[in-house]
Amino acid sequence: MPLALPFPDISPEIFTISLFGFDFALRWYALAYIVGIVVGWRLATAALRRSRLWPADTPPMTPAQLEELLTWIVLGILIGGRLGFVLIYQPGYYLTHPLEIPAIWQGGMSFHGGLAGVTIGALIYARRHGLPLLSTADALALGTPPGIFFGRLANFINAELWGRPTELPWGVVFPGAAAQDCPAVAGLCARHPSQLYEAALEGLLLGGLLVWLAWRRGWLRRPGRMVGLFIAGYGAARFVVEFVRQPDAQFVGPGNPMGYALQAGPLGLTMGQILSLPMIALGLWLMLRARHQRRVREA
Repeated sequence: MPLALPFPDISPEIFTISLFGFDFALRWYALAYIVGIVVGWRLATAALRRSRLWPADTPPMTPAQLEELLTWIVLGILIGGRLGFVLIYQPGYYLTHPLEIPAIWQGGMSFHGGLAGVTIGALIYARRHGLPLLSTADALALGTPPGIFFGRLANFINAELWGRPTELPWGVVFPGAAAQDCPAVAGLCARHPSQLYEAALEGLLLGGLLVWLAWRRGWLRRPGRMVGLFIAGYGAARFVVEFVRQPDAQFVGPGNPMGYALQAGPLGLTMGQILSLPMIALGLWLMLRARHQRRVREA
């Protein structure tokens, strides 16, 4: 086996408490969601408190309204993320095991489903309170990358969603028979730490760019531009990482006709890439729309 990094000995559970015959565990996965939501909320709140960042020096909502909206966001993440995973990635399994659908502590969340859930929740809240939709979306986009960053770190700790085999020196030997079963590789198999790639691109790089553009370049003053960049940026980063990320097992092989077609199709795209293409298109359209509207106002 070529030079590779051993997987760090980190338990998915931070600690476990036994009470009345039941075990209650705090997992890194759950902590990642909590920390990501809190950091994103504080970041969006900081932007809302700076009126000069927004169109006509008027933020789309108050910090108190953002706290109320946070409940809809959490529900959208949990319900949308879980249903997205169930319907997109493993519909056959959960059709025969419906009682396991709510078991999010076992893992299995879809970013695209979570994004759809948050969008629906934000739309409902914005309509009820008369908030400007695009500026509200800009505020939420600004606070989303921290959750992605911590979520991808939790994926790494859980040793899930690993990458394809690699001979690069930073390849990681993930635990488990499936991760170590690589075609044409004798012995242990090193794989791309694709979770860390996504944490760096979708979390740190995209998040840092959004903050810089919001505070230094005035991008929040053009409604829709910030959320457009976030959607397109995430889609592009995910599309690129998919080239080194191991395709989901349920979409590989002739046992799943749909999955086989996706992997062996003329474009050779994975499910993650297929779902990212409309995100890239939508994001670019939102940015072009914001630019066009500014030109119209200035004309």
